Amino acid sequence: MNYDWQKEGLTADEKAGLVLAQMTEDEKYAWLSGPMAIPMGDEPLPEGAIGSAAYYPGIPRLGIPAMQQTDASLGVTAPGNVRPGDNATALASGLMLASTFSPEMAEQTGEVVGREAFAKGFKVQLAGGANLVREPRGGRNFEYLSEDPLLTGIIAGHSVRGIQSQHVVSTVKHFAINPQETGRVVASSDLSEAAMRQSDLLAFELAIETGKPGSVMPGYNLVNGDWASENAHLLNDILKGDWRYPGWAMSDWGATHSSEKAALAGLDVQSGANLDENVWFGEPLRKAVVEGRVPQSRIDDMVRRILRSLFAVGAVENVARPHGDIDYMAHRQIAQREAEQGIVLLKNAGDTLPLARGAGRLLVVGAHADHGVLAGGGSSCVTPVDSLRLPGVNFMGIQTDKVYQPSSPLHAIRAESGAAEVNYLSGDNLAEAVSAARRADAVIVFADEWRSEALDAQGLSLSDAQNTLITTLAATHPKTIVVLETGGPVTMPWLEAVPAVLEAWYPGSGGGEAIAGVLFGRVNPSGRLPVTFPSSEEQLPHPAQIDPASTTSLPGTPVKGGIIHIDYNVEGSDVGYRWHARMQQTPLFSFGHGLSYTTFEYDALKVTSDGKNIIASFRVTNCGRRAGADVPLLFVEPDDRHFVLRLAAFKRVYLKPGESCEVELQLEPRVVASWDEKVAAWVTRAGQYKVLLCKTADDVVLHAGTALTASEKYY
Repeated sequence: MNYDWQKEGLTADEKAGLVLAQMTEDEKYAWLSGPMAIPMGDEPLPEGAIGSAAYYPGIPRLGIPAMQQTDASLGVTAPGNVRPGDNATALASGLMLASTFSPEMAEQTGEVVGREAFAKGFKVQLAGGANLVREPRGGRNFEYLSEDPLLTGIIAGHSVRGIQSQHVVSTVKHFAINPQETGRVVASSDLSEAAMRQSDLLAFELAIETGKPGSVMPGYNLVNGDWASENAHLLNDILKGDWRYPGWAMSDWGATHSSEKAALAGLDVQSGANLDENVWFGEPLRKAVVEGRVPQSRIDDMVRRILRSLFAVGAVENVARPHGDIDYMAHRQIAQREAEQGIVLLKNAGDTLPLARGAGRLLVVGAHADHGVLAGGGSSCVTPVDSLRLPGVNFMGIQTDKVYQPSSPLHAIRAESGAAEVNYLSGDNLAEAVSAARRADAVIVFADEWRSEALDAQGLSLSDAQNTLITTLAATHPKTIVVLETGGPVTMPWLEAVPAVLEAWYPGSGGGEAIAGVLFGRVNPSGRLPVTFPSSEEQLPHPAQIDPASTTSLPGTPVKGGIIHIDYNVEGSDVGYRWHARMQQTPLFSFGHGLSYTTFEYDALKVTSDGKNIIASFRVTNCGRRAGADVPLLFVEPDDRHFVLRLAAFKRVYLKPGESCEVELQLEPRVVASWDEKVAAWVTRAGQYKVLLCKTADDVVLHAGTALTASEKYY
C-alpha cells in the first residue's frame, strides 16, 4: 500500500504534517502517554510490546509502526529479564568513553548501540547522558561523561549521531542539572541563569547541535523550584525557543506532575505513566483541551514533533525484523577498543608497567576478576549472556542485580601474559592472600566500587575491606598493582605504597581483554581523566551528603519530607577542575591526567585571532620508543581573570615513535565568552586572553596570548 508520506522528495517535517492531518484524536493521545512496557505486579505487557521501557501502538492504516523504546547509553537493556535470553553488547561506562577524548570512538560505539536496537525492533534508544559530573559521588556518574561542558557536549553529540545513523532516535538526558540520585524526585537544583548557561546547559547545547537528537528527556529533579518536566524556562524558552529544537521532550518515567501546566510548559510525552499519580496526558489533558485551557494546536505540536523526529532518522521507513542478525563478536571488539583507548594509567613508578610477558608466577586478587567486570546498576545496566548476577537494589519495583559482565580479566591475563602460573583468590581471606602473594612474582589487585541509579556513593572511599586488602598486599609484595573498576573518583589512602594504578571504570564486554592488554603492553594506555579525583571530600563544594533514609529517590513511591533545595551557586559554573583552580586546591589526580608508555612533547605554539575567534596551532612529537596516542588540551583564561581556566579545545592524536604532527584548533567561542543575563546573549569581553597548552588542567606546558574585541552573539 502506498501512503502520502512516501512521495519522493518530502522532508521529515512534510511527512509528519501529512500523517498528523490523517490521525484521529485517539491515535494522537495514544502517543502522548504510556506505561512501562515491563510486567509489574498484575499488569501484563501491552499487546504488541516486545518488553522494554515503553511501547506506543502503531497506526497500520497510515503505515506508522509501533514505537518501541529501550534503555540506554551503554547498550540495549532487558530490565527484569523482560526478554529472557536476549543478548546485547555492553559498552564501557560513559566515563570510559569520555576518557578516550575521541569523538570518533563516541560515534562508533553509538553505531553499535543503534545497530543492536534497530535489529531488535526498537525505534527509540533512551541514550545520550549529558549531565555534568557536578557531584563526584553521584550514583549515575558512570552513565555520564565528564565534569567539563565542552568534552561532555562533543562526546554526547557524536554518540547520539552514531545511534541515529542506524534509524533509531536517540534521547539526550537528563535536562538539566541532575547530578545526584539521593532525593532525586524532590531535589531542586538551584543555580543562576549565567552559571547554568556556562556549564550544564552548554553541555546540552553542544550535544544537541552536534547530534541533533530526536528527543530530550527532562530529569526527575526540580530546577530553581520548578519540576524539570514542567519548567517552561527550560523547555519553552531555552530548548524550543533559544535553541529552536524541533524534536520532542519526554518525561522521565514517573516524573510528570500535571497535565495543563506540563503541556503548556513544553513537555510533549508523559513516560511511564503507571508510576505517576495520574495519567496526566490522558483524560485530564483531553479535558483541558475541551475546556480551552490547552489549545488543540499544542496537542498537534506534540505529535508532530514525535513524527518529525522518527522520520528524520528513517525510523518509520526502515523496519527491521525483530531480533535480526547482530554480529556480537564484531561489536565486542569495538567495545574492547573503546576500553583500550579509555583505561587511564594513574601511576607507574619505576616503569613497573608494562609487565614482562612470560613471568613466572602471577597472583590476581579480588572483584570477581575470575568471572568478569563490574557494570553500573539501574536502567542502563546491560546484561550479556553469562553475566554474573548478585543481589543489588530494588529499582521501581524491579529487582536490579549487581552485574559482572562476562569478560574475565583473569582469563585475559592468562592469555596475554604467557606466565607459567596465574592464580586467583577472591581476597575474602586476607591471610590466604598474603601467603599467596609471598610466592608470586607480581600481584594484581582488582578493587571495585558499585554505583547504581537511585543510589549515590556514600563518600569517596572504596570499602574498608578493599582498602585493607590493598594496604596489606602492598606491604607484603613491592610489585602490587591496583586495577580500579569504579563509577567515579575514589580516594586512595594506599597510593604511596603501590607502584602502579589503573583506572578501568566499568569497562564493558571487552573489558577484561583491554585491562590485560594494558598490563602487558600490547596496548599503550592513552586514557585521560574526564573528572578530577579530589584528595578528600573536604575539597568538594558540597562536602556533606543528604542521608538517603531521610528522603525519596524513586518515583512511584511515597515521598518523605519536602523539597530539598541544593544551592549549586556555591560553585556556579566552576565545576570540577574549575572549582579546584578557583580554590587553589591540589587534587589527587587532575582533569586530563593519564600516563603513557611513551613520552610526548609540545612546541611551536602560535595563537592568532581575527578579533572574534581564537585559533591555536602547535606541534606534538612522540619522543619515546612506542607508538601511542596523546590528548593535548587547550584552556583559555582572560588576563583580567574574570573567569578561571576553561577547556576550549582538544584533539586526540596518534603518533609512531619519533613522529610529529601539526595541530590547529579553533577555540569554542562560547567557552571564551560568558553569558550576560541582561542582554540574554553570549558576550565576549574585549581584552587580552591567554591560551594554555596543557597535559592536564594543572600542568601547563606552553602558553601564548592574543587580543579579542568585544562582541555579542546568540548561537
